[in-house]
Order: sequence, then structure tokens, then C-alpha cells
Amino acid sequence: MKKYDVFLSPLAERKLIILLDYLTKEWGVNSKNKYLSKFKNAINQISTHPKSCPESLEMKGLYKCVLTKQSSFYYRIRNDEIEIITFFDNRQDQSKIFKEIKGNLSFS
Repeated sequence: MKKYDVFLSPLAERKLIILLDYLTKEWGVNSKNKYLSKFKNAINQISTHPKSCPESLEMKGLYKCVLTKQSSFYYRIRNDEIEIITFFDNRQDQSKIFKEIKGNLSFS
């Protein structure tokens, strides 16, 4: 079975750092570690089954992976790699997320 390399975009990296810092400050190291465990499981899943998450109707080629009730990330498949584009709060306005994605990436 083919395994894709997974990496974070600069935007996703910034947002993940902010999110992990928030989790640590508000809920403790244990909550941060649980989140990271879910994230690692998701990476393992999409690296072997890249289309296992639903594709966005708004942006073709963008897939949404739900990590928790509160948070998800978008990713895209490019050749033999998967790029995690951004992390976001599921309660956030989706149009703002897509605007942010378009402003930070060349998306084709």
C-alpha cells in the first residue's frame, strides 16, 4: 500500500502552534497530548487513505478531516504528498476559512 508523505503548510504550522499553546494554557498538558494523539492518528489515516475524508464542495481538491467536535483541518493531495493547509474551529465561518486559504496559497 502506498504511503504519502504528510507536511504542514506555513499557515497550518502557525495555527497548530497557537492551538497547542491554547490547549496547554486552558486545559493542561494532558489535553494537548490527547489532541496530538488524535492528530497523529489522522495523519496515519490520510497518509495511507488520502481520500478517506470528505472533499470540500466549495474548493475542489480540498479535504476536511475532523479531529474533535471543536476542531478540524483541511488538506490537499499533491503528487506523492499530502499538505495540511490549515487548522480551524468548527464553529468558525467557513467562508472566512476559504478566504484565508486562498490568501495564503496558490491553489490549483
